[in-house]
This record gives sequence, structure tokens and C-alpha cells, in this order.
Amino acid sequence: MDLPRNRLKAALAEGRQQLGYWCSIDDSAMTELAAGSGYDWLLIDCEHTAMDARSVLAHLQAAAAYPVDTMVRPSALDPAEIKRVLDLGAQSILVPYVRNAAEAELASAAVDYAPAGIRGVAGLTRATRFGAVAEYAARAREEIFLAVQIETVSALDDLDAILAVPGVDGAFVGPADLAASMGYRGQPGHPQVRAAAMDAIRRIRAAGKPAGFLTLDDAGLEEAIAAGSLFTAVEVDAALLARGAAAVAARWRATLAGEG
Repeated sequence: MDLPRNRLKAALAEGRQQLGYWCSIDDSAMTELAAGSGYDWLLIDCEHTAMDARSVLAHLQAAAAYPVDTMVRPSALDPAEIKRVLDLGAQSILVPYVRNAAEAELASAAVDYAPAGIRGVAGLTRATRFGAVAEYAARAREEIFLAVQIETVSALDDLDAILAVPGVDGAFVGPADLAASMGYRGQPGHPQVRAAAMDAIRRIRAAGKPAGFLTLDDAGLEEAIAAGSLFTAVEVDAALLARGAAAVAARWRATLAGEG
């Protein structure tokens, strides 16, 4: 069996826009629903959810039958957690809160085998199709996409060095934590935060790497895409559900009030 191809990595290398959807609800049926909804990639989020390795496996399996790629965000820059996620079959990893080049180097090492990295070798994993992929250990890194999340002032200050780290394939700008780091906690759309985020996207692209971005503000998404964001997350499952639930309740409250 051949090594599975990472379509997201290939598309980004070709400069094609890839629209993403954030999966934060720990229900694999919700991820399967999203997998058939027309997005290019789904982000399975372990940082701000209750998801663990067993959850990640279920979400990866739910999406596997659909023409969509998956990316996993571990809870932290933790080589042991990243190793488990990779062994479960994830090929795209988004490492949160990478603040400097030294942390980017650790992230890079975590997704590669020795001598270049520190990923532990196991032969009978879902990633190897339980031993069916020939020479998996020798070739795995070819199809792994590593993105580091740029979401602090220190990361902006060290951005050029972070992007120069071998093995860092792309960078994703996180406006919420960036806003907090800049002193505008809870204001990811603040003009200074937005300007810093767009500048970071342009710097990432100028370094020859794909840039990513997430916001639920349409104007912010348009600005990010214009700045060069290529793997752009345009919706979050929990936010979509919350908006829809509130809208239906409001509509029926208004209908019933009108009947009275």
C-alpha cells in the first residue's frame, strides 16, 4: 500500500485557497456531517475542547470517507501528544502558541523521526495502515504538513526566525490570543490587532510559506484572503450551532408574541 497523499499540503504548495471548518464539538457525527459539506479541510481541535486521542481517532475515521482533509490541533506543544496524533493517522498538525524559533524547532522535531527529529517509531499504527504502507518511517515526513500558530507579540518579533526553521511548512495567525498578547484581550477585531495579523500573513507569504487565519467576521476573512491567507477557516461548528439555535428561538418568540 502506498503512503496516503496529503491533498491539503499539495494544494497549498500550488497556491490554491483552501477553506476550512473548525470542529470543536466532540461528536464524530458532527464532523462527518461537516466532512460532506464542501469544505477543503476540517480542524479537529484538542486545545480548547474536551477532545483527547481517542476522540481524535473517531473524528479522523468519520471524515475518512469524504473528499476533505483533516488537520489536528493538539492541546499544546507536546511531542508525546503530537506523536500519538500522528500515529492515529493525522497528516496535518497545527501546533498552538509557538512563541519563538526554539519552540518551532521542537514542533518540527516532534513530527519527524530520528536523526532529524524525536518522533518515536511504531510499525503497527493507523498511520502505517497497520504495517501495510511500505517504508512508512522513511517517507512519512513527505506527506506531513506542520503549521505553527502565531498568536503572541513574541512570535511576531521572532517570525522570520520561526519561518526559517527547517520543517515548518506553514504558519497560522490566531487573532484572539494575539489580541490578548497585544493588550486588547477580547478584541480580536481591534484595528491594531487586525493590522498586525495582516502584516504577519504578508510576511509569512513573503517567506514562501502558506499562511492561515481564522475569524468569524466576514470583512476580516476578506482582508485576510487579500493579504494572502491560503488555508482560511471560515466557520466554527459550535458558533454555527449557537447562531442557528438562537435565531430559531428568536423567530418563534416573535411569531408567538404576534399571535398574542
